[in-house]
Amino acid sequence: MDEKARQKIQDLQILEQNLQSLLMQKQNISIELSETSNAVSEITKTKDSVYKMVGSIIVSVDKNKTLSELEEKKKLLELRNLSIEKQEKSIESRALELQSEIKNILEKKSPSEK
Repeated sequence: MDEKARQKIQDLQILEQNLQSLLMQKQNISIELSETSNAVSEITKTKDSVYKMVGSIIVSVDKNKTLSELEEKKKLLELRNLSIEKQEKSIESRALELQSEIKNILEKKSPSEK
């Protein structure tokens, strides 16, 4: 295998690692988004006081302000998720290109070696 093929294989492995990292980030964002959506839903339903964890204590907070903060957090998480999806598509596309290039290099080498 020549140096060009080796380099492309190495690049492909790096892309696959980056893709794994993005998928983990996407999963974490999805979990956080679900938790935030649930919190918004519960706060919207309740007529009681709302409490929030601050460090190791629970404090009473303004319901409307907390709801606003959670909605903003939800929007940011959705934006981050979209950004990760774009990066994921870009990496997948580049990985497919590299796989094709590697395949072509190896196919060109194989007939001459026989």
